[in-house]
Amino acid sequence: MSSERWKPSTTVAAIIERDGRFLLVEEDTPEGLRLNNPAGHLDPGESLVQACARETLEETAHHFTPSALVGVYLARVQLPDGPLRPGGDDVSYLRFAFCGQLGALEPSRNLDKGIVRTLWLSAQELQSSRAQHRSALVWQCVQDYLRGQRFPLDLLYTGEGVHALPGGSA
Repeated sequence: MSSERWKPSTTVAAIIERDGRFLLVEEDTPEGLRLNNPAGHLDPGESLVQACARETLEETAHHFTPSALVGVYLARVQLPDGPLRPGGDDVSYLRFAFCGQLGALEPSRNLDKGIVRTLWLSAQELQSSRAQHRSALVWQCVQDYLRGQRFPLDLLYTGEGVHALPGGSA
C-alpha cells in the first residue's frame, strides 16, 4: 500500500441558464474540441464560490454570481495516452457545481487559453451533443439543475485561514 495520500482535483462549474439555453464553452483539449460548463480548478486562497465566479469570468468574459450549489460530484477519468500525456493519466475530480446570476459581459476581455468560444445550447442540443462533452459531468450537472436540485451556499464553509497567504499576510 502506497504511503502517498490520494487527493482528487477540486474543480468548480457554473450551470448558467437563460431563456431555456445553457452557456457552455468550447475548449481545445488533447482529445480535440470539447464542450464544457464554464469550469476550472480551485486556486489557493479562494473559496469555492469565488473560484466559480473567477473561472466563469476567465472562460466566458461574463461576471457570474453563484446563488446555490447544484451538486457535488466525484468522477474518475482515464485520460488517453498521447504526446501531451505519455502513458495517459488516471485522474479523479471533485466538482462543485453552482447556478446563479449571469452578470455583465466584458467584451474586450480575452478568454482563457484553450477556450475557443462560448455558445448557448438548449437542453435537447446539449443532450444530443454528449459525445463532444469534456466529461459526463457536463450533462449530469445540467440534469440536476433541470430537476430543481439546489442547496444553499451556507452549506459550504470556508475557514478564515484559507484567505491568508503563507507568512501570515492576507
